[in-house]
Amino acid sequence: MINEKNVQLGMVRSCIRELFEYGKRRKAEIGEENVYDFSIGNPSVPAPKEVTDALVEILQTYDPVFLHGYTSAQGDYSVRKTLADYTNARFGTNLDADCFYMTCGAAGSLAVALNALLNSGDEVITFSPYFPEYKVFVEHAGGKLVAVEAEKGTFKIDLNKLESALSQHTKGVIVNSPNNPSGVVYSEEEIKNLCKILKKHSEKTGNPVYLIADEPYRELVYDKETKVPYIMNYYEYSLVCYSYSKSLSLPGERIGYVAVNNQMPNFSEVYAGVLGAGRALGFVCAPNLFQQLIKKVYNVTSDVSVYKKNRDRLYSELVKYGFEVVKPDGAFYMFVKSPEEDAKAFCERAKKYEILIVPGDDFGCKGYVRISYCVDPNMLERSFPAFKRLAESYK
Repeated sequence: MINEKNVQLGMVRSCIRELFEYGKRRKAEIGEENVYDFSIGNPSVPAPKEVTDALVEILQTYDPVFLHGYTSAQGDYSVRKTLADYTNARFGTNLDADCFYMTCGAAGSLAVALNALLNSGDEVITFSPYFPEYKVFVEHAGGKLVAVEAEKGTFKIDLNKLESALSQHTKGVIVNSPNNPSGVVYSEEEIKNLCKILKKHSEKTGNPVYLIADEPYRELVYDKETKVPYIMNYYEYSLVCYSYSKSLSLPGERIGYVAVNNQMPNFSEVYAGVLGAGRALGFVCAPNLFQQLIKKVYNVTSDVSVYKKNRDRLYSELVKYGFEVVKPDGAFYMFVKSPEEDAKAFCERAKKYEILIVPGDDFGCKGYVRISYCVDPNMLERSFPAFKRLAESYK
């Protein structure tokens, strides 16, 4: 008999992927222009011109044997050195190349980090709403995911509930800011208070609690006053999982990294655990072509102004129709309160108006839905009459 848990994971897609596939079928049936698909976080802004130019240069000038060959298991040294230098200059850290491990996107980096840290029975806390795959990643690494409800209405960290959830089994905490699905960005004060609680608990138990920052949306913030604190500046037992899928509009290329804070007392052991986890999972040597690309465009970001305009238009229209909305500060998702208690039923009713949105249940937050506004602005505008009719159907 084969692994039943993996069979179930393979037979049942995530709710997001399931809705995405439904949308493709529906577009084939009635025409793409008649379906308003807000299901998946697939960047709608093209990769920057610098990406195309760099790829052409790399393909035309690099030795193809090197370019399409193996790198070191943790990634090409010069790429990791470039990322360390950039991170140090930007955030005031003191990292070196051997703090970084190149991965196949943020999913790969989270899987590696969690498998490096967790033993069977360890608990990892995160804050709901949260990305559904956290549960898959944590459980595969032998741990248990503990979801702590965020503050109602703001989705900020509820520090009292966090303290109550901490136990002798707590090995780690995952923070995702800007957050998928709410778009909330945790302030510096929140991060400081979070770190203070984790330090206190670590001292009490004699075992460190590791703070894992999942940061694929770091560059996607829309207001000048919104800052995303860099976790390593606040907490020594920290790891950063990063992906270029959103910042460079490269979700299909699967390139990212894990960075391990070299200020933690057991840094060498944790970094060795990352190397070992990558080896055990078969994640060694991320695609070299895109490692070399990142070396050239590490400080470039796609034109996120399109997402800001989409956010502002969508927020304005939904509020006008009577929906209760948490205005996002970052990422490209909007979390909307369902007009009825059952968010899944609301999403099914939305389908009647050809609107595809995701229930918050799988994000650990019932009564809300996620709308991905990384879409063509023209599609967004076309969707508003349908949203209006949907709202009116509840009156």
